[in-house]
Amino acid sequence: MQTIDITTTQNVTIEYDVARLLDRFLALLIDFVILGIVLTIISLFVAATPVFGTVVTYFLLIPIVLFYSFTFEWLMNGQSPGKKVLGIKVVKLSGDQPTLNDYLIRWAFRSIDIWFSLGTLGGLFISSSTKGQRLGDLVADTAVIKVKSDFHLRLDDILRISTLDNHEVSFPSVRQFSEQDMLLIKNVISRFQKYPNTSHRDAVRETVSHMMEKLDLEQRPKNNVKFLKTLISDYIVLTR
Repeated sequence: MQTIDITTTQNVTIEYDVARLLDRFLALLIDFVILGIVLTIISLFVAATPVFGTVVTYFLLIPIVLFYSFTFEWLMNGQSPGKKVLGIKVVKLSGDQPTLNDYLIRWAFRSIDIWFSLGTLGGLFISSSTKGQRLGDLVADTAVIKVKSDFHLRLDDILRISTLDNHEVSFPSVRQFSEQDMLLIKNVISRFQKYPNTSHRDAVRETVSHMMEKLDLEQRPKNNVKFLKTLISDYIVLTR
C-alpha cells in the first residue's frame, strides 16, 4: 500500500494511505450509476412533457453531466458520492484545504485523464506516480487518499498498550485532548512499530514535539514512544 505524508496547518505530519487505482475506478463506476439513474428519471419527465424537452436538456441535463464531479467534490469536501462510498477523498498535499480553483483544475483535466483517453492516461499516471496522482492531481497539487486507515482502531485498543493497574498520572493536562487525538497517537505508534522506517520515526518525533508544545513541556523525553504511551494511559485514567 502506497502512503504519503501530509503536514497539517498545525505542523503535525500525518501519514495517509493512497487510494488504489481500483478504489478510484469503483468510485467512478458508482458515480456513473448514480448519474445514469438521475438522467433516466429526468429523461422520463422530459418524455412526458416534450414541450419542455429542449429547455430541460440545455439547462439541466447538460450541466448535470458536465459538472457532476466538480460540484460534489466542492460541496462535499473532496468527495463525490462514489468516493464517499469507497471511503476516499481529494486532499491538498500542502496540508491546506483544497480550494475551489483546485477542484476546478482537477475537473478540467478529467477530459484528458478520463474522457479523451478512455481512462488510459489517468490510469497510467496513477499507477506510475508515487502519490497515486493523475495529471489533474499533479497540476492542482492534490492526491486522493483513503479516509480510513487500514489500522482500524477503537478506544478499547489503546488499553492494550500497557496495564493501567495502579497507574500514576504524569501529565494531568492531557485531559484537554479528545479521544480522536489519542487514537491518532495510537495510530502513529502502531505504524512505527509495524514499519520502523525513517518516515514513521519522524512522524513519532513530530507528534511528540506537538504534544510537548500543547502540554507546555520544555524537557524532551528520552523515549518518544514511551512518552506517547504514557499520555494515552494518563488520558484513560483521567477520563474514565
